[in-house]
Amino acid sequence: MVRFRFKELMAEKEFQEGRRITLEEVSKATGIHRTTLSKVSNQKGYNTTTEVLDKLCEFFDVELGALAEHIKDDSEADASHE
Repeated sequence: MVRFRFKELMAEKEFQEGRRITLEEVSKATGIHRTTLSKVSNQKGYNTTTEVLDKLCEFFDVELGALAEHIKDDSEADASHE
């Protein structure tokens, strides 16, 4: 499963800039709908597009690996033990 580190990146950016950053601000800066940002942030296993990932990488000024990571979920771990 792919896990997005959106919340962590938001927190890091807020800390670095010393201010609160809202989903609305990210939405306006990237052109990504607020609903999509909320799903990336909160919905486990959300499936998004490479365009969204690209825009978020640009907004946070990070490589893709800083935004998303692959983690084994229980079904993957069980399958590897069979």
